[in-house]
Amino acid sequence: MKILVDADACPVVAIVEQIAEKYEIPVILLCDTNHVLHSDYSEVKVVGAGADAVDFALVGLCRKDDLVVTQDYGVAAMILGKGAYGIHQSGKWYTNENIDRMLMERHLSKKARRSKSKHHLKGPAKRTAEDDKRFAESLEHLIRNIKSE
Repeated sequence: MKILVDADACPVVAIVEQIAEKYEIPVILLCDTNHVLHSDYSEVKVVGAGADAVDFALVGLCRKDDLVVTQDYGVAAMILGKGAYGIHQSGKWYTNENIDRMLMERHLSKKARRSKSKHHLKGPAKRTAEDDKRFAESLEHLIRNIKSE
């Protein structure tokens, strides 16, 4: 198993690396040329800045039983199809049981944003220490579940 992170503007990279190091799991951070990262623990792969370049590179590298950290529901759907595990930066796990609903919610949110209605949904709230704690606990729980299978 390895952990792949869609690291462009990802707020949980340090948490992922800390937990991965504890469990001795290799990490690959994928970013585009606009978000070049450096890491003492992870391998960093910089891909072109084209639309969805990081997403396609991540899906291409992903194998069965890998763990992917992404906020993109489309990427999550593709990695689930490869037999991998997925987790959102909120700590929510992507599963075959919930991905269809999540994709539909994404579609409806995008549709609401595109309408010029003043009632469309706002973006995410500012990240808190509690959000980081919830993500760390969820990631560790997921890793333990994967290792026990």
